[in-house]
Amino acid sequence: MTDGTDRPHSPQPEPGAPDNGDYGYPQGQVPAGGYGYPQAGQQPGGYGYPPAPAEPGGFGPPPGGPAEQPAGYGYPQAGPYQQGPYQQGPFQPGSFEQPPFEQGPGTPFPAQFQPPSDEPDWAALADGADRERRRKRLWAIGGGVTVLALLAGGGAYVLLGSGGSDDDAKPSASSSAPSSPSPSASGPKPPADAPTVAGDPTLLRDRSGKTHLKMGSEASVVAVDKRFEFRTTGGENSYAESEKALVDVAKSFTVSARVSNSAPKGRQIAVSQGNQKTFSFELGSDEVNGKLVWIFRVQTDAAGADATTKTVVAEGRKVDNTLTELTGTYDAKAKKISLYINGKAAGETPVPTLFRAPGSLELGRTRAQDKWAGGWSGAMDSVRVYRIALSPEQVLNQQPGKLDASIRPFGSWLLF
Repeated sequence: MTDGTDRPHSPQPEPGAPDNGDYGYPQGQVPAGGYGYPQAGQQPGGYGYPPAPAEPGGFGPPPGGPAEQPAGYGYPQAGPYQQGPYQQGPFQPGSFEQPPFEQGPGTPFPAQFQPPSDEPDWAALADGADRERRRKRLWAIGGGVTVLALLAGGGAYVLLGSGGSDDDAKPSASSSAPSSPSPSASGPKPPADAPTVAGDPTLLRDRSGKTHLKMGSEASVVAVDKRFEFRTTGGENSYAESEKALVDVAKSFTVSARVSNSAPKGRQIAVSQGNQKTFSFELGSDEVNGKLVWIFRVQTDAAGADATTKTVVAEGRKVDNTLTELTGTYDAKAKKISLYINGKAAGETPVPTLFRAPGSLELGRTRAQDKWAGGWSGAMDSVRVYRIALSPEQVLNQQPGKLDASIRPFGSWLLF
């Protein structure tokens, strides 16, 4: 088979000769020769890699050419194109329809036999780099979306997870699990009705202001049902007192306490205020004409004599071991004092003026003739002091359980 070009050639052996190769791929056990890679034991000749040394004959340059030029088609062994690591693909018949081939120095090979170049495949490298960049970009985008989703979920948990009151959301710093309230430096926060100051159980807590009352060593606070009672024994150290005077007796005022007296007789003072010599006012019980009665008494002279006192007495009332609401008022404008028992008026008496003794407010005792007197044996709660004289209607509305919120006491202790 030729491509139409006259070429010098050597006579071909007859087809089918045992020592000659046929055109095409060898079929079965084909004698040496033919197209393709030489088979084991195959004689030189035909297309493919030429065995060394090459025998003249077959297609190729005419005999008598350069001595170093091998015969047949294949990679040249000398010249400007040297044999390299090139793997030839399967040969297709008719693939040699090429322009005339002239062997010589610098003459190019046909297109399908161009030898591989030592230059890198820049296009392939660029494509690979682009694919790698796209892969990394996709990973980065996916990772960013995942992080944002986690952060959004965590934020939603912080904002919505607790669903409780302001006190359950305190993260714990570490925000993110429920924690118990931590005690302050002065101790845990007391409940709303706590009778004493947090961190100091010897202070009766002022529910209206900041005037706490210091208890003596023999006084105590006891829980009774849903309330607390301040209890005293009548002894020298059984009391509670403020640091300074709470009532200006030159002006109107009201003092009230719910009390229970366990002493069968004698002077028993629940609430008082005075100085080292005598009292300005006192509220409690005393013996009058041999009977134990509820009283509200004031002093009108600095000497503190009994003759200069003024007293309102509620006779015919049960006193011992009976829970009773006592309220005493002083109306500076009307110049009178009044006593109320369980919200109802028990009596009143005129007074010219009150002795101004700016001493501490006392629970469970009074001051008389330069000494402590009237030790209280019993219990009390709902102690309140107002800097106004309550009217009878206001006194009634200040009963425990029906306190008038529009009237705020200056100081209050053991409320329920």
